[in-house]
Amino acid sequence: MVRFCRPSRIMLGSVTLCCVFIFTLFLRDVFQFFASDFDRGNHSDGNERTLEQFDVLKSEITRSIRSRTLQALCQVEKKNDTKNLSEKEKTTLYRQIIVDDQRRFLFCFIPKVACSNWKRVIKVMQGTLDPESKGKMDHHSGMTFLQDNEQNLARLKLKHFYKFMFVRHPLERLLSAYRNKFGENIGDYRRRYGSKIIRAYRPKSKAREAFMKGDLSITFEEFLRFLIDSDTSTMDVHWKPMHELCQPCAVHYDFVGSFEQLREDADFVLGRIRGNSTVSFPKRQGYYRPTTPDTLISELSKVRPIVLQQLVDKYILDFALFGYSAPSLDV
Repeated sequence: MVRFCRPSRIMLGSVTLCCVFIFTLFLRDVFQFFASDFDRGNHSDGNERTLEQFDVLKSEITRSIRSRTLQALCQVEKKNDTKNLSEKEKTTLYRQIIVDDQRRFLFCFIPKVACSNWKRVIKVMQGTLDPESKGKMDHHSGMTFLQDNEQNLARLKLKHFYKFMFVRHPLERLLSAYRNKFGENIGDYRRRYGSKIIRAYRPKSKAREAFMKGDLSITFEEFLRFLIDSDTSTMDVHWKPMHELCQPCAVHYDFVGSFEQLREDADFVLGRIRGNSTVSFPKRQGYYRPTTPDTLISELSKVRPIVLQQLVDKYILDFALFGYSAPSLDV
C-alpha cells in the first residue's frame, strides 16, 4: 500500500535541511491540532475561528513551510544568482518566464501546474484575449517572454519586477503529464516516445507483439522508468524537474504558490498584479478529470518500490525545495 509520509528517511546530508524539516513538522503539528480541534466541533458560537479562517490558517502555514524551506536550502545552493547559471540553464529559465511590463511582473510557468489558465488570465489582463473566448488558445502569440529581452534589461526586470511561480506535488505532476500526453495522446506523444519506451522496457516478445498491433500505449511504470534513465537537461518541459525550469534559488521569487491551494494562492497573486482589471482565475471546467491524491495513490500501487525510490532520487530537489512529502511503501 502506498502512503505519503514526511521524508525523514531521505538522507540529504545537510544540517540546514534537517532544521527545515524539524520546523516543517512543528508547523504541520500545529495545523493538525487546529484541524482535529475544529473537526471535533470544539468551537462555540462566540468563537471567531470559522471554516474560512481555518482555510486561511492552512494557506499561511503551507506558504510559511515552503518559503522557509526555500530560503534555508538556497543558502547552501551554489546557483543563488542567475549569473551562476550555465547558458543552457539560463536559456531554459528565460523561455519559461512571461513578462508583463505594464504591471511589472514576471511569471515563471510550469507545465501541468495550471499554466494554461494563468496564460489565459494574463492574456485577458493584457487585452489580447476575449474573456468570453472558449476556443483553443495559442500559448505564445501576443505574449512576451524574458528571452525576448536583452540580457541587461532581463536582469533589471528580474531584480525589480514582482516575480511568482506555482508548484505541484512532483508525482501528481508526472501522473498528470502521463495521463494527458500518453493517455489522451495530446501532441501525438505516443508516436514520439512510445516505441522507444516499449523497446527499452519490455521483453522483446512483448514489444514485438505491441508493434504488430500498432499499440504504442505505455504503462505508468514504463513512463517512470523512462524518466529515471533520462537526462534532466534534455527532458520535455512537461516532466522536466520544476526547479530546473524556474531556478528558485537563482531567482528570488516574491511568491511561490501551489496547485494544491490554487484558488487561494491565485486570488492572492491577482490581488497584487491585476491593477484595474476585473479578471478572476477561471473555474475548473466540468469535463476536466483532475489528477487527485487518491488517483495518484491508486497508480503508485501498481509501481514497484525500487522504481519509486529511484524516481524520488531523480526529483529529490523538487520534493525538498518545495516542501513536499516523498512516497513511502508498506510492503
